[in-house]
Amino acid sequence: RKILLSYAGRHTTCREYCQAIFRTDSTPTVSQINAVREYCQSHSAQLLSCVSNFTKSYPIRSPIDSLYCCDRAEATHCQVACRRILRTMSTEHEIMEGLIEECGSQPLPQEPMWQCFLGSAHPPSPPEEDLPHPAKMDCAKLHCCSKANTSLCRDMCQEISTNWGSQTWQDFDQLCEYNPVETELINCLSDVREPCQLGCKDLAYCTNFNNRPTELFRSCNVQSDQGAMNDIKLWSNGTIKMPFMNIPVLDIRKCLPDMWKAVACSLQIKPCHSKSRGSVICKSDCVDILTQCGDRKRFHEGQTPERICELLSPIDDPERCIPLHRYLTPSSLGNNIVEEVIHPCNPNPCPSNHLCQVNRKGCLDELNCQPYLCVPGCKLGEASEFLVQQDARIQVPTRAGPAGCFEVCSCGPSGRLENCLEMPCVDTNKPCIIGGQRKSHGTSFRVDCHHCSCFAGDTICSTRECLSFDSSDEDRRQFTGLPCNCPDRFVPVCASNGRTYPSACVARCMGFKDFEFAFGLCRLSNPCANKPCERNQRCIPKYRVCLSDSSDCVQHECVGRPTPCDKSSVEPACDTDGLVHPSVCQLQQAGKTLAYMGHCQDACRKPQQVCGHNGETYSTVCDAYSDRVAVDYEGPCHAVGAVSDVAPDSACSLIRCPPLSTPGCRPVTPPGACCPICASMLQILWNKEQMNTFSKVRTNRPVTVYDVLQTLRLHVSVPQCDVFGYLSIDHVLVVLIAPVDQQPTPLQIEACSKEAEKIDSLINYASPTLVSHVPLSAFLASEIKTSSIHSSGGTPPSPLPPGLCLFLGLLIAVAPVFHQL
Repeated sequence: RKILLSYAGRHTTCREYCQAIFRTDSTPTVSQINAVREYCQSHSAQLLSCVSNFTKSYPIRSPIDSLYCCDRAEATHCQVACRRILRTMSTEHEIMEGLIEECGSQPLPQEPMWQCFLGSAHPPSPPEEDLPHPAKMDCAKLHCCSKANTSLCRDMCQEISTNWGSQTWQDFDQLCEYNPVETELINCLSDVREPCQLGCKDLAYCTNFNNRPTELFRSCNVQSDQGAMNDIKLWSNGTIKMPFMNIPVLDIRKCLPDMWKAVACSLQIKPCHSKSRGSVICKSDCVDILTQCGDRKRFHEGQTPERICELLSPIDDPERCIPLHRYLTPSSLGNNIVEEVIHPCNPNPCPSNHLCQVNRKGCLDELNCQPYLCVPGCKLGEASEFLVQQDARIQVPTRAGPAGCFEVCSCGPSGRLENCLEMPCVDTNKPCIIGGQRKSHGTSFRVDCHHCSCFAGDTICSTRECLSFDSSDEDRRQFTGLPCNCPDRFVPVCASNGRTYPSACVARCMGFKDFEFAFGLCRLSNPCANKPCERNQRCIPKYRVCLSDSSDCVQHECVGRPTPCDKSSVEPACDTDGLVHPSVCQLQQAGKTLAYMGHCQDACRKPQQVCGHNGETYSTVCDAYSDRVAVDYEGPCHAVGAVSDVAPDSACSLIRCPPLSTPGCRPVTPPGACCPICASMLQILWNKEQMNTFSKVRTNRPVTVYDVLQTLRLHVSVPQCDVFGYLSIDHVLVVLIAPVDQQPTPLQIEACSKEAEKIDSLINYASPTLVSHVPLSAFLASEIKTSSIHSSGGTPPSPLPPGLCLFLGLLIAVAPVFHQL
């Protein structure tokens, strides 16, 4: 397969049809083989010869097409085994070996079953199945089909997502792939095929794309580099062949050669804007290059550069298209090797059935510690290239149901999605009526200062307090910005969802009754005081903030007798004596008490209280980090910051904030916090009903903020950035993507901003690469604020307090060797 794809390079159409032959282990169909011949004949004779040699060895049918042969077996157990083998095995060798072993007979032509398999060149058509066979499914692409704007493209999308190898694939490419009204659908499919990733390097031809660690690309690899060079050779013949048109051009080796090289490289490497995720060249560049280099003598009647570009590149907003001038010169970083921002998973170092993740845990063996982990994964259907990690819960569209019907499956040890449960269908056709205007399902918008989203006819909005234009001076003076305009006094209460609120007034405003909260900070309470566990069990506090309320938000767990621990899994945990254990399980086996997750740090041996952005007081900065909470200031919490942008910050006037980690940083101040931080911030609107549904799927285990943050961490590909967050007092999910170095460089801050922009875009466009993951499927919309660096530089940074220095330094993904305990 690799040899074939190197022949194809990254020639857009030829390569896609070539890949389709190898996308599953099923036999290639006639239409797939013909498509390769049609679209690759002018591109690579070697490829056609290779495909021909490969497909000659195959009967042109899938194993499941031979199911009828199983009925000819004489023994019942052989019939059952035969059906199972044909449905689960794919290669001819596996099937033969399996049948010989299960049926206990050699493939002799006088036996009816073997005669059927070996001799029938024209089998009868098998009966149609009610559901598409899983070997031809791609549930990740199926997610995208609801984004189609035309019924034609929606139907074809569903066909190619449930039945790979059909002729529809070619029709879809011609009618939908370049259709400007289907931009959202095409970007979604691009996310599934080639997600946007930070960084590009090691290209031999498209060298101007190298050394760009904070830019996003879909396909920065050797094949794309080769494909761009092949495209230039093809275009030098005088014609650019597209699926739906041919564009005659002059000799591009003489007419703007650098510009054409930038075009070829852009189309293959595919820079993608974090906001639009598109990889389209800007219209003005398209018009300019075709005006100068288009061969007008060979243009068809009515063809002009403007009309051609209206079809190919209708966008001219630099925020949503690729300006070619950026890639006419090398990176501003030159050829310097940049080590301050690395990309361990780009290119992907893992086997095809494994998922690459940034190693943030460390290793047992420091000498052989890689910055990445290869974890077993599951495809979203055998025809899919999109992987999810083992044990993950994934929301996928039902195969036969209408749009808005989903099932939640788990990724099992077999590498397949299993234990699927159907979810209540969502009416995606039901609009919301806002101020007399119709808002479609999935649309986000603003009502006054509220961020809102339409979900199946229900308008879901943030609950922050607003000042209107006609507010009186007295209203403005008394405005605190807190829910229900509560006073900004800090008299904390702990509510039944595990969240500390700054006052009883705020807790009541957010819907809690008086018996559902108690005075004091949640993390300073003792959930084991009432001895909730059985006599032979040990009660261990386990503080959490729950997003679902369909079950109790229990703040402890009961641990029974020691059970064998999985010693292959590394999840370091530090006990209260300052000793590190390979896992919480082994810590508990040793009879120790957990202090915090992660390696033990000398600076955290003695309690030194810090206040987290969530309004909780932690005994050490390590304790806060273990809870995925960033630090607001040193000392216990004793103030609540503004939630609204226009609220006064008088409550924080007595707080001594730490200096910013980087000089010249334009910081953000998270809602409810007092101190600014050099990080990028997402404020995410979410659906509580869906969170409750996901809780029921998890056998009534609550969905927690920690669950969400851990899942989001998987989408941050740069080890120099990490994810923190909390539930704000007005119930918006606040996510911070912050640099982890003690004094981050401007490049690291920019990388974290790009990671935040990428995730913000995936949420707002409901991309399956993110929202197929439960519980992230409950996300509705996101608002982003990013940090940046003043270009003028500045004075050297003030030294950070030791505790906060440690907090930032802790997060670097380099871990010491475990000592034998």
